[in-house]
Amino acid sequence: MTFTSPVPVTDGHFYEGSSLELIDLSMAYGDIDVLRDVSLTVAPGTTTCIIGPSGSGKSTLLRGVNRLHEPKSGDVRLAGESVLTQKPDSVRKRIGLVFQHFNLFPDHTAEQNVALALRNVKGLSKAESLRIARERLAEVGLAERADHRPRDLSGGQQQRVAIARALAMEPEVMLFDEVTSALDPELVKGVLNLMAGLAQRGMTMLVVTHEMGFAHKVADQVVFMDEGRVVESGKPGDLFDRPQSPRLQRFLSEVL
Repeated sequence: MTFTSPVPVTDGHFYEGSSLELIDLSMAYGDIDVLRDVSLTVAPGTTTCIIGPSGSGKSTLLRGVNRLHEPKSGDVRLAGESVLTQKPDSVRKRIGLVFQHFNLFPDHTAEQNVALALRNVKGLSKAESLRIARERLAEVGLAERADHRPRDLSGGQQQRVAIARALAMEPEVMLFDEVTSALDPELVKGVLNLMAGLAQRGMTMLVVTHEMGFAHKVADQVVFMDEGRVVESGKPGDLFDRPQSPRLQRFLSEVL
């Protein structure tokens, strides 16, 4: 689909994203190496998009950053500090992850879904949790849907609730794992515009995506992965318009 950059943001909640650095990160499932010596740096308040064929290790990389799957070797540094020496729950307070499937509690309203982690993880009061939940839902355009359960929301609206839930934890970095791939085509643009708005407001984002238009217009850096390695990385204009590696040239010829 064609992605058009949204109108520049002049109000709303602004973020102070932290730097994220991956150093020679390797990951495996059993004896199968999935990620091999991946290094990349995401500067504070910038957006890096990871593109590549299915099975290239993109989603595994995000799981390693968030400690959902423990790296085999290498390091992940948030604001200069290794996250591998910290408790996973502490890391997940600072690094939000939004999946392609929304993982909302079906018997909870949108507001309750967002507030739940604030109460259980951050230990906030019910009133304070609900206040923050309403603010984050308003931020993603769902103020009028706060009392709706997931079954009464469209796929795009459910994904917005999932994003609001992650934002409510006030993360320093947001990870997005192909968040539009399960949506109907007409709902994709709204979620991409929301993510572009977060980028404009200073959130550090690492985004795995098949939406090349989004990567071209919103990303500060694009990383192309294949077979568990970084093949090429750089500014969107260089990567999309002047790809150097034959593998990236072949990939772009198939998806553009």
